[in-house]
Amino acid sequence: MAGGVKKPVNIFKLKNLGEPNEVFNWRLWFAVFSFGLLGAARGVDEGLISGAFNAKNFQQSINYDSYSAYERANIKANVSSMVQMGCVAGALIAFLICDKIGRIWATRQLCVLWIFGIAIFMGSNGNLGAIYAGRFIAGLGVGQTAVVGPVYIAEIAPASVRGLCTCIFTGFVYLGIVLAYFTNYGCQVNMGDDTPNRWLVPTSLHIMFAGIIFLLTFLQCESPRYLIKQGKYQKALEVMSRLRHLPQDHEYVQREINAITLSHHEEMEATKGAGPLGIIKEAFGIKSNLYRVVLTITAQIMSQWSGAGSITLYAPDLFHILGIRGTNEKLLITGVFGITKLVAAVLCALFLVDFIGRKRSLMIGITFQAVSMVYVASFLTAVPGLGGGGDDYRLGGSELAASRGAIAMIYLSGFGWALGWNSMQYLLTAELFPLRIRAFCTSLAMTFHFVNQYGNSRAVPNMLLPVADGGISPQGTFWCFAAVTIIGGLWVWFFVPETAGRTLESMDRLFSLPWYKIGLYGNRDAEIQDAAANEKGDLADATRANIEMQGTSSNDTHDAIRRAS
Repeated sequence: MAGGVKKPVNIFKLKNLGEPNEVFNWRLWFAVFSFGLLGAARGVDEGLISGAFNAKNFQQSINYDSYSAYERANIKANVSSMVQMGCVAGALIAFLICDKIGRIWATRQLCVLWIFGIAIFMGSNGNLGAIYAGRFIAGLGVGQTAVVGPVYIAEIAPASVRGLCTCIFTGFVYLGIVLAYFTNYGCQVNMGDDTPNRWLVPTSLHIMFAGIIFLLTFLQCESPRYLIKQGKYQKALEVMSRLRHLPQDHEYVQREINAITLSHHEEMEATKGAGPLGIIKEAFGIKSNLYRVVLTITAQIMSQWSGAGSITLYAPDLFHILGIRGTNEKLLITGVFGITKLVAAVLCALFLVDFIGRKRSLMIGITFQAVSMVYVASFLTAVPGLGGGGDDYRLGGSELAASRGAIAMIYLSGFGWALGWNSMQYLLTAELFPLRIRAFCTSLAMTFHFVNQYGNSRAVPNMLLPVADGGISPQGTFWCFAAVTIIGGLWVWFFVPETAGRTLESMDRLFSLPWYKIGLYGNRDAEIQDAAANEKGDLADATRANIEMQGTSSNDTHDAIRRAS
């Protein structure tokens, strides 16, 4: 560095990509914070619904005790999972909304849907139909958060800290869970079961978060990559300059805008500007894109059926199965469980995902999950009194110690889930795809995410029932989770490539190998291609072309980029 001043080392980056210090400024972090808050949507619902449903005044309002055990399991599953059902539809339409009105307005409309649905739920007055409808409508908004948030963050974040920035979204999932768990606990301790409509107090947390996010959007700018996709090159340059806290003619800003513009131009040339059908054809008809689609969809299936999501949703019930009987004790232990996952998410975001890489972090998390699931399944198999769901069974001696070990393993599984699958399922989905099909493919992946989350959350109450009542028992449920987790770990090892430290525009090089080599050799060979491209000076030529065409029309811009490429 000039004057002998050394550039500070960023301990949160996998490698130094030469970004100016100004790039890591308060505007970037404020934008990441604002859109990261969207992650709290799912966390708040997952943390609140079990406590709200278990509140005696809520159960009384729907005459819960008048139903049979099988009917009660179905009602609980329906109420808990109806948001996930809405999320399926929300994620499916998210790409259309994102590409039609932009990331900012997409966020505003999803907040309105979210608030409207929760308002219907809170005003249902015990009507199951209104409860289902309200939670479904809320899900339409919540489902879009998993598309809009990670896509926006990935599109504005510098490559060296993109993992950190995107994992902030995951961190807010757990912040929402922790706040929801302790809101339930605080209401139970201070208001008790006799307060009329007590469940409405924690449920209002939904409206608070949606309102805050809605207001924050008015302080943010549209994604530069979306603006380029719309042909607004000068506006994209202005926004990028503002986000990077550098002048518009700075080499770094020019290079970044040029790379995005060139990549988008090449995509348009390859598809001849085709419409929605062209996007679908591009996603499924090009082998490298199809591999990415299969990769992200399989990640959603493996992650959701590993069981960690349903453990979050039904944590009080699972701690009850493991021997915790007191209501306050269950809620407190559940709250500590949420803190454990939040700490893991923070550690993953700050020290792992961009430091040791995505794949290693994911493998560490899956290993923790697998060990935990096998232990809990073995414990419930060895203590059939608990595994059979007997409330009168009392633990003693070594069984009590093993029970506390099983609870510790539930914490470890949550820790591993936050380190691995729950961070990577958003990050990989948001960063793998070309700009033209990014919103569509992210939306498709998140649709599968919520389909499987719905299926899992809907099935678990019935799976936990004893075999005699039509379930597979608690121990059978955890053995199932353990098997899926182990299979998922093997799949990640062979098929998931490392993406840390790469720009979004250079992801194609990862997928130039045959599909069976990408997971093991993709990153190594892509780095060789990067070095070859740099030697040819392709990026420098494109940068110069971009600088030369300042002040030209959009058509002239396309012509200049064509000549540069």
